[in-house]
Amino acid sequence: QLQLVESGGGLVQPGGSLRLSCTASGFTLDYYNIGWFRQVPGKEREGALCISSSDGSTYYADSVKGRFTISRDVNAKNTVYLQMNSLKPEDTADYYCAARPVVAGLPLTTQARAYDYWGQGTQVTVSS
Repeated sequence: QLQLVESGGGLVQPGGSLRLSCTASGFTLDYYNIGWFRQVPGKEREGALCISSSDGSTYYADSVKGRFTISRDVNAKNTVYLQMNSLKPEDTADYYCAARPVVAGLPLTTQARAYDYWGQGTQVTVSS
């Protein structure tokens, strides 16, 4: 069974940092593009905040560029991280990772509906 599990969320003060982890079981992430998404309860899920492609390229939404970093664990090939720095109250949300199989010729996409596998989410609260 293919599963993704997020961890690392919590309460942090504005300006602080958190590192989220996304761990896959039942498959390795070598042939998947991985995206991090977030959703504020009662609102629609945003498009991908950042994406790590299987070829090493990355994408960042303007809202997180320069503050968030997505990376893959080079040793444990089933884990992707989201390092979040300079957190703001507006970053408060449930954060989800999602995996999309790589298909030759298809570009990266930020659209949530394109991703096949999702974790259960981890809550991030930025507040003083």
